[in-house]
Amino acid sequence: MTALPNEVTFGGVCPLVGSLRVPGDKSLSHRAVMFAAVARGRSTIDGLATGEDVAATMAAFAQLGVRVKARPGGVSVTGAGFDGLRESDDVIDCGNSGTTIRLLSGLLCGRTFVSVLTGDKSLRSRPMARVAEPLRRMGAHIDGRDDGRLAPLTVRGGSLHGIEFDSPVASAQVKSAVLFAGLQASGTTVVVEPMRSRDHTERILGALGVPIVVDGNTVQIQRGEWDAFDVCVPADPSSAAFFVVGAAITPGSDLELIDVALNPTRIGFVDVLQRMGADIEVAETETRLGEPVGTIRVRHAPLRGTRIAGSEIPAVIDEIPALAIAAAFAEGVTEIRDAQELVVKESNRIGTIHQELTQLGVGCEPLDDGLVIRGGNPQPSALKSHGDHRIAMAGAIAANALDGESSVRGWRAVGSSYPEFHDHLAAVTRR
Repeated sequence: MTALPNEVTFGGVCPLVGSLRVPGDKSLSHRAVMFAAVARGRSTIDGLATGEDVAATMAAFAQLGVRVKARPGGVSVTGAGFDGLRESDDVIDCGNSGTTIRLLSGLLCGRTFVSVLTGDKSLRSRPMARVAEPLRRMGAHIDGRDDGRLAPLTVRGGSLHGIEFDSPVASAQVKSAVLFAGLQASGTTVVVEPMRSRDHTERILGALGVPIVVDGNTVQIQRGEWDAFDVCVPADPSSAAFFVVGAAITPGSDLELIDVALNPTRIGFVDVLQRMGADIEVAETETRLGEPVGTIRVRHAPLRGTRIAGSEIPAVIDEIPALAIAAAFAEGVTEIRDAQELVVKESNRIGTIHQELTQLGVGCEPLDDGLVIRGGNPQPSALKSHGDHRIAMAGAIAANALDGESSVRGWRAVGSSYPEFHDHLAAVTRR
C-alpha cells in the first residue's frame, strides 16, 4: 500500500459527478473473515474492505492457525470449525479496530487456550468492560488493565454456558461478541438491547443456516456450526455516506454510489438527509449473505437543520461526522442528542467535531450526549483529523465544497478504513 501523506489540500468547489463503488463494507468484511475462519472448509471472500482494520482481523486469524491466502479479487480462508483454532505464540495486535478486539474476545473465550489481545494507543483507551462482563457471566476468564476494562486483554477460554444478557448499550460489537460465545456455549444465549443495533451478525447466521430467533431488540441463539461459503462483500454505506453528503452540499453534483450494502440498520443517514431536504434515491437490486444491496443516487439540493436523537442514533452513530458536515452547510439549527457513544470512538467525536466545525466558522455547542450545530456559512480553513479516519473524511468533503483553499492534517488516519478515499474523491470531482 502506498504511504499516505500527512496533509492533503483542496482548492475550491468541485461537484461530485458520475458513478463510484467505494470499498467493501468494513463491518461485513470483519464478520465474513471471522465466520469463514471457523466454518468447515474453504471460503472465498471478494470485495473486502481495504483498510488496516480488516487487515488486522485477517492477520489475527493467521496467528490462530487459520490459512488466509490472497487470491485475485480477494482472499480464501480455510477453516476447520471452532476447534480448528490454535493458540497463538505471540500477542495478537488488533491495531485500531474495536470490532476486531471485541468480537475476537467473544470468539476466543470458548477455546481451551490463552489469547492476549492488544491494539494501538487509541484502542487501549476504549472501554472493554461492556464485552468482558457478559462473557465472564458465561464462564470465560478475561482480565486486563483496570480489571478488564481496558486492553491489553487476556482471554482464557473454557466451558461456556448460555445467559440472558440485557445489554446496557445498543452495540453491535457487544451483541456479536456474546453471540460468538453463545455459538460455543451449552444452553440458550439471549441478548436484549435497549434499541436495535446493526444486525449483520444475525443476518449472516441466518444466511448460513444457523438457527437464530430475532424478535425486535431480542436475539436468541444456541450452539451452532456452518459450512464454508463464497461471497463478494458489498460496498460500505458508512464510506458511501461521505460521498452522499459531499454531493448533497456541493452545487452541480449528481453522483451514483453502486453495489452498496443497504441494511436498514446502516442507512439511517439517508433518512436523516432526506428529512433535511436532500435529493436522494435508493434502489435495492439483490440480496447477498442476507444483506440487501443496491444503489444510492444523490444530487445537490438546499438543506435545512433537523433533530437527530432517540432510536435512530444506533443506525447513524458512525455517520454523525458526515451528518455534522451536512448540518454545517444547512440553513437553521441541527440538534444531535442521545449520542454519548461518540465519546468512546476513535476520538472523542463530540469534542473533535465541535473543534473542526468551529474552525470552519460554524456555530457549534458540545453537549454531554451530542451537539447543537448552527449551520449556513462555513469558511475555508486548516482542519485536523485528530487521528480519526471519519473526522479526516468529514473534513475533506467540507473542504471540497468550499470556495477557497482548505487542508486536512493527519490524513494518514484514513488508512484504517479507506486509504483510497482521496483518490476516489478526485476521480468524481475532476474539473
